[in-house]
Amino acid sequence: MVDEKVRLIMGSLLHDTGKVIYRQGDDRRNHSISGYDYLKEETNLTDSEILDCVRYHHASLLKRAVGLKENSLAYIVYLADNIAAFSDRRKKDESEDRGFERSLPLQSVFNILNGNHQEKYYHPGNMDPKNGINDPGDEKIPFSESFYTTVKVQITENLKGMDWNSEYLNSLLTVLEANLSYVPSSTSKEELADISLFDHVKLTAAIASCIYDYLNENHLNYKETLFSKETEFYETEAFLFCSLDISGIQKFIYTIASKNALRTLRARSFYLEIMMEHIIDTLLERLELSRANLIYSGGGHCYLLLANTQKTREVLNTLQKELQSWFLKYFRTELFVAFGYSVCSGNTFRNVPEGSYANMFRQASAGISKAKLHRYTAEEIIALNQYRADDYTRECKVCKRIGQVDEEGVCPICRKIEALSKNVLYDTFFSIVLEGEQEGLPLPGGYRMVTDDEKSLKKRMEEDIYYVRTYAKNAMYTGKHIATKLWVGDYTTGDTFEAFAEQAEGIKRIAVMRADVDNLGQAFVSGFSQGKSTLSRTATLSRQLSVFFKYYIRDILENGEYSIQGEDSKRKRKVTIVYSGGDDVFLVGSWNDVIEAAVDLSEKFKCYTQGTLSISAGIGIYECSYPIAAIAEETGRMEEESKKSPNKKSITLMEDGEDHKVDELDKPLSDGTYEWDEFKNEVLEQKYRAVQEFFRNVDERGMSFLYRMLELIRNQDQNLKQDKKNKIEFARFLYLLSRLEPKEEGTQKEQYRRFAEKMYRWIQSEKDCRQLKTALNLYAYMHRERGENYADK
Repeated sequence: MVDEKVRLIMGSLLHDTGKVIYRQGDDRRNHSISGYDYLKEETNLTDSEILDCVRYHHASLLKRAVGLKENSLAYIVYLADNIAAFSDRRKKDESEDRGFERSLPLQSVFNILNGNHQEKYYHPGNMDPKNGINDPGDEKIPFSESFYTTVKVQITENLKGMDWNSEYLNSLLTVLEANLSYVPSSTSKEELADISLFDHVKLTAAIASCIYDYLNENHLNYKETLFSKETEFYETEAFLFCSLDISGIQKFIYTIASKNALRTLRARSFYLEIMMEHIIDTLLERLELSRANLIYSGGGHCYLLLANTQKTREVLNTLQKELQSWFLKYFRTELFVAFGYSVCSGNTFRNVPEGSYANMFRQASAGISKAKLHRYTAEEIIALNQYRADDYTRECKVCKRIGQVDEEGVCPICRKIEALSKNVLYDTFFSIVLEGEQEGLPLPGGYRMVTDDEKSLKKRMEEDIYYVRTYAKNAMYTGKHIATKLWVGDYTTGDTFEAFAEQAEGIKRIAVMRADVDNLGQAFVSGFSQGKSTLSRTATLSRQLSVFFKYYIRDILENGEYSIQGEDSKRKRKVTIVYSGGDDVFLVGSWNDVIEAAVDLSEKFKCYTQGTLSISAGIGIYECSYPIAAIAEETGRMEEESKKSPNKKSITLMEDGEDHKVDELDKPLSDGTYEWDEFKNEVLEQKYRAVQEFFRNVDERGMSFLYRMLELIRNQDQNLKQDKKNKIEFARFLYLLSRLEPKEEGTQKEQYRRFAEKMYRWIQSEKDCRQLKTALNLYAYMHRERGENYADK
């Protein structure tokens, strides 16, 4: 990356530093002047171009600037700042307190999402994992001067140790994210304060980079194009909104052997996650951009903001061909990367004209769809059809691909994934090296991924000629070559399905949950209130979701709250995260912990998003030896079943005893599909608690009665509309219920009467009967001993 562009990005990231200075003391000057003096005097920054970007990013100061060259980077930062904010330029400076509230806390972006009209705020804080989840709340806690002083000190300490070159760009991004994620960009009383200062400066840097490339390729004068003809430039299609998508992920992850299945699942998922980040960085490096230009990444999908230049198009086309060739070499047709993009202007980012913002997403998506429909050239198809495995190759027993295998029947890539599986949850650093070093997993472009600890990383950075960059997992590290920190949901309390089954309450089973956010695409495109759809809010929303699913989820599992049994104490969930990305989750663990964690996750997500977004989930309960490929397929179909509910936001349970079979007709996998509130309040809190309260005081014969009751309820549930048979089953149920009645008057008899009354009422309602069946099943699981089954009762 050329030095001038590095200075532009750094100037963009630092342009609003003066807001922190202004809010932490008695400085009443314009924040651009405050920031300029602070950087020059307290961080030892001497680069005049960077300082000019900070000093002159407002029109009033640009007009009065003396000696500023016409192609000064300050003009780019000025225009990029306007596009990133896209609010009316203020008539008053921040030195006038009347129009600003310096202590204003950050408002939630969910306040105006999907028809919401709340007014909630975040607490003062930073991205320290010890702080727990920063949920938006009703209390408007002022951001004190001492808070801003602490922010200033932390930023200053980091900036003093930083070199102002490309190798420290991502470190600067990390420092700003750590300290400015809950600091509002604007404290104007006339504006929404729902964009953090970090999100604003990051997007400003992305836009500035694109404008720089566009201007230089077209040989345009900065001052004339961006300042003198500012309004015209807002209409100029200077940007490409680009999307990348990896398809085939599920097949790649889940088509594996049962041996070490859990660790292998995690490793394969993480391998793809690093692969996606590496592809993103490869593209950004070729375009001489920073990770500020990455808008969203998760689940094998990403959005980037690029310049609308010939170079960008050539790099995209070349990279797509290279990736296609690489995937064919290593994975045949199993994995595929598709690119799509949309040409857009600065006005598009604020939905001018009406509908242009949604169209930007649609065009990028259409490009991906087109690429997937025409994946391979005629030559590639001929080569694929002519492919013949050599005599000495055979099928890998793990991934089932044909190729060279070792004496145990495992291919080289699966063997390396096995090695990764031992480190993925516990190592912090994952380094990218050139293929000259043979260890590690292959990555596109002739690279490999290896794991490091602090000691080995330091040595690698100093001595390894093949070293390229490092990703730091769940840690805010700064330094040379650090590409980025990756938030990764790496929570676990076990390494095998067998161990989780043994730790389960009652029946020794595991459960698997797959879940994702409902209608997320719609929220991105058109979820915000009219006139509020901007790229800056979409970027903020996407980062908030990533923080929840990759960062806060660990705290949720570490401090589990909900209990099926009604126990009132927090405890670590006996589960592991196979994958948790920008909008979806895959959990495995002891069956009861997975269900309880699912309830927690739904409740926490509802609180975090203020009820504007929801998740739908599928949960299956299995013996630990059940094939993982079948588990993945079935839980995926259960997740789809939940999404068929009228309001979505549902959970579908597949119960042991359903034989894990899917009806060939278009019917639910089971009758266990409930909206979350119904599942928690009516199935668990009402039906399960009633069964629990009664049967805890019944002798050992009670479990036999319970199994018999469950069988009759199943028949009753299935035959509610078959009147004659239904009456017979109803009579049998009442007879069985009567046999549980205590002979002597007293507390137990009164408890029986309350229980019998509820059972009598519930058995006659299709909805209640269905809920009761699920509650009885769960109670039976919770109290079944090893080897028991319904047929024995």
